[in-house]
Amino acid sequence: MDPLPDLTPPILPGATLGVLGGGQLGAMFAIAARRMGYRVAVISDVADCPAARHADRLHVGRYDDLGFLAEAAAGLAVVTFEFENVPAAAGEALAASLPVRPHPQVLFLTQDRGREKAFLVEQGIPCGDHRLVHSAAELVAAVEAIGLPAVLKTAAFGYDGKGQQVLRRADDVAAAWNALGGGACVLEAWVDYACELSVVAARGLDGGVVAFPAFRNDHARQILDVSSCPAGLSPETAGEAEHLAATVLAELGVVGVACVEFFLARDGRLLVNEIAPRTHNSGHLTIEACCTSQFEQQVRAICGLPLGSPDLLMSAAMANLLGDCWTNGEPDWAAALAVPGVRLHLYGKSQPRPGRKMGHLTATAATAAQAVAVVQAARAALAHRS
Repeated sequence: MDPLPDLTPPILPGATLGVLGGGQLGAMFAIAARRMGYRVAVISDVADCPAARHADRLHVGRYDDLGFLAEAAAGLAVVTFEFENVPAAAGEALAASLPVRPHPQVLFLTQDRGREKAFLVEQGIPCGDHRLVHSAAELVAAVEAIGLPAVLKTAAFGYDGKGQQVLRRADDVAAAWNALGGGACVLEAWVDYACELSVVAARGLDGGVVAFPAFRNDHARQILDVSSCPAGLSPETAGEAEHLAATVLAELGVVGVACVEFFLARDGRLLVNEIAPRTHNSGHLTIEACCTSQFEQQVRAICGLPLGSPDLLMSAAMANLLGDCWTNGEPDWAAALAVPGVRLHLYGKSQPRPGRKMGHLTATAATAAQAVAVVQAARAALAHRS
């Protein structure tokens, strides 16, 4: 993690960019990169993945197979990653022969909540009260220190509400510890928040940071449901959120795109909840709503090109489409697309499952509230079958 500017010459269109991971974030990165004239090589442990549909090359193998990684790296100008559960060691192996952006050390730090919280505390970046726990006894002591309610989260491999347990009463403590498997966890004090926010930002090789406007995020069943922008914040709060996000990227030495998620407490404090060292679900609305999408920004950043404008062109909202939408058969896509201002993005996943992100809808409108109403109406229309 080197915060100093990198004067390496830019990687120009025509080069082949590698992406570790084959999910929808990799697919949308590939779409943006190919539109800009790059070739894309997807490195995945699964052949039937969304990014494979948009790749010039697909390499399928184990992330811990050094021979496979060396073969996949041939001819690549740079590698990035599209989700944080890729082993950091895979990134380190690739970094021995070509640039990996962000650096694998960023991945290593952010894929463990304990390390991530320690980084925030060390840098003086505000976050909620928390304790790292390794045993049932340590959890009891942490609960006594923090109080209830609280949230117990696995230190690693938690996303979309997985690996989390809410503790409301003393009786919940032992059950929560057992439910999460008894490994390293982080106990976080419950935050009385007014809303949840995220700021997606990019940092270039020259050290410059460009942040998108903050997105307001609403969750259902601990999975992101709807994001909207503008977030309805005061200029002071919006400015602080962007400043904190820029500080996180600079202190981590990120080259690429990252997302900083916040709680806006009812007392006005902004508290960092999580850092995602990649593009983010909440930033999908940038495809339609901003001068530069988060995915084009990712391409620009890792290639050492000037960063694009993050300016919002129109108010917008994004609604996730989970596998639940397929419960009663194929959704009524025509009904959703009949709603003016709505765009459909499907990721190409073959098997819809409850809670699985299958796609999203985006709506633009004169205000964020109108965009939210439109995109929710379009999603509701999916279930209206004749």
